[in-house]
Amino acid sequence: MNSNASRPVPPADTGSALRNWVSDTLLRLIQAERRIDPFIRPAFDAVLRDPLARLTTALINAQRRNEGLKIAEERLLPGEEEFVDSIIESFRQQGAKLWKPGGVERGGNTKTQGIVRAEFIVHEGLPAEFRHGIFAQPKTYKAWVRFSGPGPYVTPDIDDVGFMSISVKLMGVPGLKLMEEEKFTQDMFGVSPPTFVTPDVRANAQLQIESVKNAQIFYFFNLHRPHVLDAIMQGLWTKTQSSPLEAPYFSCVPYLLGEGQAMQYSFWPKSKKRTPIPRLPLRPPDDYLRNAMVASLQAGDVDLDVRVQLQTDPHLMPIENAAVLWPERLSPRVSVATLRILRQRFDSPAQMDFAKRLSYNPWHSIAEHRPLGNQSRARRRMYFTLSQLRHQMNAVPHYEPTGDETFS
Repeated sequence: MNSNASRPVPPADTGSALRNWVSDTLLRLIQAERRIDPFIRPAFDAVLRDPLARLTTALINAQRRNEGLKIAEERLLPGEEEFVDSIIESFRQQGAKLWKPGGVERGGNTKTQGIVRAEFIVHEGLPAEFRHGIFAQPKTYKAWVRFSGPGPYVTPDIDDVGFMSISVKLMGVPGLKLMEEEKFTQDMFGVSPPTFVTPDVRANAQLQIESVKNAQIFYFFNLHRPHVLDAIMQGLWTKTQSSPLEAPYFSCVPYLLGEGQAMQYSFWPKSKKRTPIPRLPLRPPDDYLRNAMVASLQAGDVDLDVRVQLQTDPHLMPIENAAVLWPERLSPRVSVATLRILRQRFDSPAQMDFAKRLSYNPWHSIAEHRPLGNQSRARRRMYFTLSQLRHQMNAVPHYEPTGDETFS
């Protein structure tokens, strides 16, 4: 059985018939809205999304205290390692329910829409403050780029929660790496909402506990520790997507840009083209997002603009809270590179299976771009542990690519 083949979301399993009904009913309502979303979302985004995002961010910040941190300064979260243990255990439990040996998929960013060959082209003439690490000089890196659905399930595209992710692996990057697992790579990540679904690892552990029950809605809406504002922020940006090549992607978490300087980065499609979603408001094909990618890359190259946003205010642009939107009025996003997805045919079984051999980890990184904040510190051990488990269960050894791979 193809583990990357679409299937329905499993029903909620909370131990309560009422809670199961509430979760499953709300999910069905969200999925129904997805069928009409493209007819109303463009006007909503143009008029209301950004003002509502600013208001929601202000309400989130009103609940936060200023910890007096400096630019690029981190602070450990109490109980951080225990929360990481809990997250890993939740992923293990859910993976055991969802997958069989030989077909274990990633716990997050689960459905592979495509793994594609690309070039990462650093621009000439960057301002001095941006010329660090991979941006130090004009250069072109080979890259493998994985586009994926949200997870933890592999669902028909119209039934997912409405966001997508990108994982970029640059190759031929010189310098010592923060993890010895790979020697020549630099990994980059983004999701289509500009803020992360959880503010910190404590909240992430809470989310994963509900995810094991297939009832993630009770992470956002509960009487004990609700995350209503985070739900609103995610809802402003999750929608019925047209193509993985036609959405912006945001790192959501910060990274060093040289010593004593923090950044977030993002990827923006240069084309304004939007692929019509077939059959709406009826049911589109299960893999219509991959189909849109296939059509675009048969026609030619696709360029994404890589932008960097510097941290200029340690409180309003926090390191340790990934649910806060960094305001562009304090620091604009500056174009620093182009990610060029080359014209290709990528949906052969051999190339799709290639994605299973790769491990992406933000700590596949040079020191100049060290990941910052508790979510990133958690990712080092969490991604490594779960990647090892996935490779072992699938009997597929970890592989560091060179960019020269070919597929029949």
